[in-house]
Amino acid sequence: MNVEDIREYCIAKENVEETFPFDEDTLVFKVNGKMFLLLSLTDTPLSFNVKCDPDRAIELRGLYENTILPGYHMSKKHWNTIVVNGTLNKKMLLEQIDHSYALVATGKPTKKRS
Repeated sequence: MNVEDIREYCIAKENVEETFPFDEDTLVFKVNGKMFLLLSLTDTPLSFNVKCDPDRAIELRGLYENTILPGYHMSKKHWNTIVVNGTLNKKMLLEQIDHSYALVATGKPTKKRS
């Protein structure tokens, strides 16, 4: 998977918006105004952050030590960094995105700040 594959997959989901709230190199996908995926446009290898159930996050990090890491610049309890280095197949990568989206989409919408 590459940046465009991930982008297309994310924006195809319901109520998703893409933004650049931090800088021009970090693409952020939100559902109902809340982040569910952050994607670096410059990292090599490609990596992205996704939200994850805390217990599942610990389990996945143990199974995939060099591929699923505690969330870079995020809450280590609730976010994972996924390194797209060939260890995880496309199905597993998409499962990480789907899990993050589901966690955030079921939450309450946030108020838009003016």
